[in-house]
Amino acid sequence: MQAVAEQTEKPRVQRIILGVRSKVVEGHPLADGLRDFPQAFPEIYRATVSAGEQSGKLDSVLERLSDYTESRQVMGQQVSNALVYPIVLMVLSFAIVSFLLAYVVPQVVAVFESGHQELPIATRILIGLSDFIRHYWIYALILIGIGIWGFLRWLKAPEARLRFDRFMLRVPLAGKLIRGLNTARFSRTFSILTASAVPVLEALRISAEVVSNLPMRKAVEDAALRVREGAPIGKSLAARKLFPPMMIHLISSGESSGELEKMLERAATNQEREMDGLLSTMTNLLGPLMVVFMGAVVMFIVIALLLPIFQLNDLVK
Repeated sequence: MQAVAEQTEKPRVQRIILGVRSKVVEGHPLADGLRDFPQAFPEIYRATVSAGEQSGKLDSVLERLSDYTESRQVMGQQVSNALVYPIVLMVLSFAIVSFLLAYVVPQVVAVFESGHQELPIATRILIGLSDFIRHYWIYALILIGIGIWGFLRWLKAPEARLRFDRFMLRVPLAGKLIRGLNTARFSRTFSILTASAVPVLEALRISAEVVSNLPMRKAVEDAALRVREGAPIGKSLAARKLFPPMMIHLISSGESSGELEKMLERAATNQEREMDGLLSTMTNLLGPLMVVFMGAVVMFIVIALLLPIFQLNDLVK
């Protein structure tokens, strides 16, 4: 612990590690030292370390925790990388279109308006958008900010959050991504807890806490109640039909064969592999889609500016 504290460059992390070390020096178990810092060490760390100390296999438990943390970081980084590119494209596209509508379009349209001719409907729409951005952009930003604040405040209510999460599971692509990420997180957490000799009911309770989608978390909590009454884990998780069938079959197979830990690890690996493919597909598709959208918007602006010119040519003829 002293070596880890000296290796750490962040003062806050160093203070936490030294605090855990002082607890161990006083004669307390390592798990008790981790419990003094719940924000730094989630319950999965405290439970697995406690089980490792009691079984005399702390080294293997810490190694599993290290692999678990690294896999969580890799998956989180993949999700971030998949979202960064389309978000940057969206922001740049919005900035470019706003610049065209606010500064370029008014100068060109002024020529047409001076001629007092009836403008095509596309040009009138473009002029309306340009006037709105130039005169009311600050009010639009305020309305957007109020809408985001109100939406986030609404989500704080448990019933509202439950309805929103249930709706997100039904959205075609986003639902599959949310379901897959939460399944992989749950399977990996449940796997490492069972491998560390944590009791099944305790492992299910802790694994439910890492599931961010409320309906799926509720399904795990309900499954824990059924398991407490003697029902199999696989059938209990399948009751709500929110988890992928492959994971359910692997868990049921692990229960019947006595290799639950191995099957949970396989389920987590399969789900993470599937999510890797889905995230790669989304990244490869969102970029071209944003470019096509940007091209369509620019094409509309160009056509709206060219239509009055075509009308002038017709009048001249």
